[in-house]
Amino acid sequence: MIQVYTGNGKGKTTAAFGLAIRAVGAKKNVFIGQFVKGMKYSELKSLKKIDKIKISQYGLDYFIKGKTDKKNIGEARKGLKEIKEILKSGKYDLVILDEANIAVYYDLFSVEELIDVINARAQNVEVVITGRYADKEIIKKADLVTEMKEIKHYYNQGVGARVGIEK
Repeated sequence: MIQVYTGNGKGKTTAAFGLAIRAVGAKKNVFIGQFVKGMKYSELKSLKKIDKIKISQYGLDYFIKGKTDKKNIGEARKGLKEIKEILKSGKYDLVILDEANIAVYYDLFSVEELIDVINARAQNVEVVITGRYADKEIIKKADLVTEMKEIKHYYNQGVGARVGIEK
C-alpha cells in the first residue's frame, strides 16, 4: 500500500515514525529517507539505536522556503536515486519518504519522478510519503491519505521548536 500524511498540521513525520516503530515490533525492516532535512533532530538519535531501522538524510543543514539551489536539488536527486534501488530490492518492508511532498512542491524533483520511483518498488514494500502540499497525482496514487489539519498551535503565540518535542 501507499500511505500519504499531508496537511498543515503538526504530526506527519511523528505518525510515520510511530508506524516505523510498530513495524519493527512486528519484525519488519524499515528504511527512512528524509528529504530537505539535514539537521540532526532528536528522533534520529533514538531511531538509529533500533537495528531494524535505517535512516538516510537527503538534505543540507539549511533549506530556505521558496528557494532551491543546486546543492539541495543535487541532494534530493541523489536520495531519490538511492530510494529507487532500496524500493526495488525488497530488503525493507516499510519505506518512509519523509518530506517527499515538500521536495516535489519546491521542484527538487518532479511528481512524475517520484511516482516512477514508487512504481519500481518490490511487491511487498509499504510506502509512506509525508509532507505538506501533497500533489494531486500522489493523492490519486495513494491507498490511504491522512490530512493533518492545524486547529491551534502554540507556535503562533511565539513558542519556538523545543528539543524533544518538535526537534
